[in-house]
Amino acid sequence: MYHKKFEIRWSDLDANRHLANSAFINFMSHTRMSFLTENGFGQKQLSHYNLGPIVFYEHVYYFKEIFAGEPVTVTLELSGMSENGMYFEFTHKIYDHSGNHCASCEMMGSWIDLEERKLTTLPQELFNKLDGSLKSKDFRILSKEDTRKFGKRPQNLTPEELEKI
Repeated sequence: MYHKKFEIRWSDLDANRHLANSAFINFMSHTRMSFLTENGFGQKQLSHYNLGPIVFYEHVYYFKEIFAGEPVTVTLELSGMSENGMYFEFTHKIYDHSGNHCASCEMMGSWIDLEERKLTTLPQELFNKLDGSLKSKDFRILSKEDTRKFGKRPQNLTPEELEKI
């Protein structure tokens, strides 16, 4: 299982003097990007293929407060991927210095072609690297339907409707 350790900084706290929601998200994002970089998805490789990772959603579940002066460990497991590598899902767990499970996160994302600005599959070289990484016990094959499993759809407004808000 991939993991990173973080020291809690003063700027990571919120008005309640515990770890802020945004700090949880930042620690998990940093862990993901470190994992990807260490597995061949660094800036050089992504630039070569004109790719960028995007996030569809991050669902965070909080169980226990984390305070300043207590380092945390953030884990990452690949919990899902589509057959062509277009979609991926990571599971994060955050533990305090005593090993208490303080939060979990389910994150789903994809890859975007930075020129076309459209979702794209992974080139075979990168697909093989991600597919060859450690997977969670409940790893599953993802489909496009998984990206919409919560039924959320955009609801656009006309310029006139926007003016009335």
